[in-house]
Amino acid sequence: MNHLTAVFITLLLAVPCIAQATDEPTYETIGHIQNIELRAYSPSIQARTPIADDRSRSGRFRVLADYIFGNNATQQSIAMTAPVETRMPPDGYMAFTMPTEYNMDQLPHPEDRRVSLHSLPARRMAVIAFSGWATDGKVDQKTKELLSVLAAHDVETLGRPALNQYDPPWTPPWRRRNEVVVQLAD
Repeated sequence: MNHLTAVFITLLLAVPCIAQATDEPTYETIGHIQNIELRAYSPSIQARTPIADDRSRSGRFRVLADYIFGNNATQQSIAMTAPVETRMPPDGYMAFTMPTEYNMDQLPHPEDRRVSLHSLPARRMAVIAFSGWATDGKVDQKTKELLSVLAAHDVETLGRPALNQYDPPWTPPWRRRNEVVVQLAD
C-alpha cells in the first residue's frame, strides 16, 4: 500500500460517519417476511419538491435545504432530519420529513413555490434495507426484490416504491444506510 492510499484510508476511518440528523420518522416493527421488514409509521409531515426530468438530484436537494435553512415566511431554520425520500415519476418527488416536534400549523409557509408541505397519516410500510451507493441499478434490483417477495406472500401494496437515504454524502459506502419502501394496503 502506498503512502497516499494509507492516508486516504486513515481519513475515511477518522471522518465521523454519523448522519447529521437526529430525528427520524417514528415507527414500530410489526413483522418480517424473509429480508423485508414491516413497519407501522406514526403520522408525519413532509416538505416536498416535485421531480422534473430537467432538474438534478442535487438541485432538488438544494430547493428543500433552502426551505429548512430559512427560505420560508418566518425565515425560521428547521433541523435536518433523515431520511431524504425520493419517489420517481410520474408522481415523483424528493422529500424531507419535518421534525416530530412540529405540527402543520407550526411550520412556516415555503417561499419557494416548488416546495409544498404534506401531512402523512399513520401507515404501514414494507422496507428492504441495503448499504453502499444507491445507484439506479441497485435501487431497481432492491425494488424488484421487495415487490417480488411481497407478491409471493400475497401482500398488497399502494402506490409506487420510494428510496430513503439516511447519510450525508461523505459517508463511506460500507456505512451508508438506504431503504426501498412501499406502502402496504390495509
